[in-house]
Amino acid sequence: MGALWRHCVFLLACCCGSGFGSSNKCDEVRKVFQLRQIGPNQLLPLSPRPGSDLQVCMSKNLTCCTKKMEEKYQVAARRDIQNLLQTSSSSLKFLISRNVAAFQETFEVLMRQAENHTFTILQQSYHNLADEAMGAVRELFTDIGLFLLGSELNVDELVQRFFDALFPLVYNHLINPGLSDISPGYAECVRSVSRDVRPFGVAPSILADQIARSGVSGKLLLQALHLGIEVINTTDHLQLSRECRRALLKMHYCPHCQGLTQSKPCMGYCLNVMRGCLASMAEIDTHWREFVRSLEGLSARMHGPQDLEQVLLGVHTLLHDAVGQAQKNGPRLSAQVHKLCGPPSRKPAQSVSIQSSSSSSSSSSSRESIPLKAAVRVSADSLAVKRRDFLSGLRLYRTYYGGLADQLCVSELASGDGLSCWNGTELVKSYTLRVVGNGIKAQSANPEVKVKGADPVINQIIDKLKHINQLLQGKSIPKLGSLDQIETGSGDAEGRYSGDCDDEDGCSGSGGGEVKRKVSRVSKLSPDVTGDHKHHHHYHHPPAKDSEIEGRSRSLRLTGAIWVLVLPCLHMLQVL
Repeated sequence: MGALWRHCVFLLACCCGSGFGSSNKCDEVRKVFQLRQIGPNQLLPLSPRPGSDLQVCMSKNLTCCTKKMEEKYQVAARRDIQNLLQTSSSSLKFLISRNVAAFQETFEVLMRQAENHTFTILQQSYHNLADEAMGAVRELFTDIGLFLLGSELNVDELVQRFFDALFPLVYNHLINPGLSDISPGYAECVRSVSRDVRPFGVAPSILADQIARSGVSGKLLLQALHLGIEVINTTDHLQLSRECRRALLKMHYCPHCQGLTQSKPCMGYCLNVMRGCLASMAEIDTHWREFVRSLEGLSARMHGPQDLEQVLLGVHTLLHDAVGQAQKNGPRLSAQVHKLCGPPSRKPAQSVSIQSSSSSSSSSSSRESIPLKAAVRVSADSLAVKRRDFLSGLRLYRTYYGGLADQLCVSELASGDGLSCWNGTELVKSYTLRVVGNGIKAQSANPEVKVKGADPVINQIIDKLKHINQLLQGKSIPKLGSLDQIETGSGDAEGRYSGDCDDEDGCSGSGGGEVKRKVSRVSKLSPDVTGDHKHHHHYHHPPAKDSEIEGRSRSLRLTGAIWVLVLPCLHMLQVL
């Protein structure tokens, strides 16, 4: 029995003198290291060792870390945060992406419906020219569709081109019909004088103006949503500064070096680290809030002449009235055409029946091979309802960038109230240093992360947000190409990620950090997952004296080590 006690006392003395405790703590570190796939297990020491070679996870005690492990931990900490950023933004990104696809699909449905209505009204009211006009009608709506989806087409020109092509048909069948059709040469002359004789009055200019007004609003909505996705992609993949990476390592994985694999950072400590790392991102907050408000303002203005749905579904009525006006003014128009093009030149009468039969057969064949597209009915307010529902969801994220650091700490990273937590050096009851606010300016007093200044990549995205906000608010008139400059994937497509790049980045061989930011056209996605972000006040705790903290922590470590070693001995005595 005496020999056993002497053995236990000797064991206690040796272990307490080592300053670390049982080597089993390194076994736990090894398990977590392997489970999280941080690096090969060969990097871990077999037992606690001095950590004099460590650069961030320095400690007076023995450590389970090596310099190579520390480097792997830093890469893992950065990866963990970027995964968290992408996860936190996924519902917002999906909300925007899904609605881009929905708006594009609605535009296409409206185009088909408007085209079908237009062709139907021509068949019902002006049957003789309807089949011949089908090509011109289809080309008109194809051009309008291209314009809405981003092509820089001249709306006045595409509308006038349609009415130019329509005039020879109206002249041939309604104004000056004959036993045979006018010759191709004469038809071309009639087409060429259309803009001089103005057979359709102000209808072309009215239609062009309506399409331009409503179309620019529709295009601007899509462009703004694409930019919203670009903002999220940029912040999701933001390169973190060296100071931030070291702070994340210290917060996430330095406790592991002391065998504290289950510990979490104190709330105030987490807020300081995350507000420092995401300081530039918080600068987006003001402009993102304005972006949401500006989209709401644009949506409110999209009615009447700026209501794309109303304009497109009203084309057939405007066209019917325009053709009726030309027919009513037939004698005057016939005289003007005679003056400019001479008397009508018609096809030989011999070929009338053949041509007519051929034309009828061709038309019939065409009608059979290319059936009239089914008019997909949409409710009168379908676009307005979609915009309203989208903006209702987007409004929940208007403070997303201002509260992101707090959201990550509260929901994912920090320890709960009343629990022991990691303060960057040891386990404590509470964090005693000052907690700073959000944004670049507030970081001058940050005790955990040094922030040098605004991030250039964030500054670029803020400039784009400022520009689109002006367009959305109607303070700036879009010019040719101006929308392309803010569209996702255009403009400065090659940019550098922010932050400095060194050996710790693992960015060698990446082309100097240059990346091409381009977001492909949005496809249809699966149902949305809504999210909500909370906002929390700063955390302040009264400071404690350094000597008191050091004394308490030393006492806790010593007590823990003694119990770890004494309990096996007591168990042995009980067995004996």
